[in-house]
Amino acid sequence: MRGIGNGEREAEETTTFGFPRDTFRILHVSTGNVCRSPITERLTRHFVQERLGILGGGLIVESAGTWGHEGAPMEAHAETVLADFGADASGFVGRELLDEHVIRADLVLTATRDHRAQVISMGHSAGLRTFTLKEFTRLVKAIDPATLPPLEEGLVARARALVRAAAALRGWLLAPTAEADEVYDPYGAPLTFFRSIGDEIHQALDPVVTALTGVPART
Repeated sequence: MRGIGNGEREAEETTTFGFPRDTFRILHVSTGNVCRSPITERLTRHFVQERLGILGGGLIVESAGTWGHEGAPMEAHAETVLADFGADASGFVGRELLDEHVIRADLVLTATRDHRAQVISMGHSAGLRTFTLKEFTRLVKAIDPATLPPLEEGLVARARALVRAAAALRGWLLAPTAEADEVYDPYGAPLTFFRSIGDEIHQALDPVVTALTGVPART
C-alpha cells in the first residue's frame, strides 16, 4: 500500500472498529500546518522513499495544525525548503487538528512541547504515542536496532515496536534543556531561517527514518 498524505484517500483494510488493521499512521503536528508540519510530513515521506524505493508497507504520513489553516496551501518558503531536499510539495492542503486525526494516529510527532501537551489534552490515550520530534529522535537513538523486528516482518510491526520502546525510555532520557525539544516557528521569517529549520528537521528525522526502515541514509 502506498503512503497517503493530506487530501488523499484510499481504501484500507479495517478492523471491526473501523480502523486500519495493517497500517501505521504518523501524524506531524504544528500550529498552522503551513510551515513546520508540512515540511516534516513531506521530508518523512521523501526519506522513507529514498531508503526503500517506495513509500509503502502500510506506512501513512500526514500532518495537521492545532490552529490549522484549513484548506490553505503550504508557505512558499516551505516549498523551497522541500525542493532543496528533492522532496515533493505538490498537492498539499492545510488541515486543522481534529479528534479523528489523533484517534487514528499510531505516532504523533509535534514541533514543540506545547503542541505535544495540546494533543495529549485531547485524550484518546494519546500520551504514550505522542512526542515532540526532537524528543522522539533522542529516544530512538538510545534504542538498539537489534531489538526491533526485522523489516522482513513488516514495516508496521517494526514501527509499532519502535514507539513502544521509545515510550518506555521517556522517563529515563530527559532533554538537557527545555529548548532542546523545540522546533521554532519560521512563519513570516526570511528564507534563510526556513532553511535552518529545514536542516533541524532533517537532522531530527534522519535517525527516526533509519530506525523505522532499518536502512541508513545514503552518504
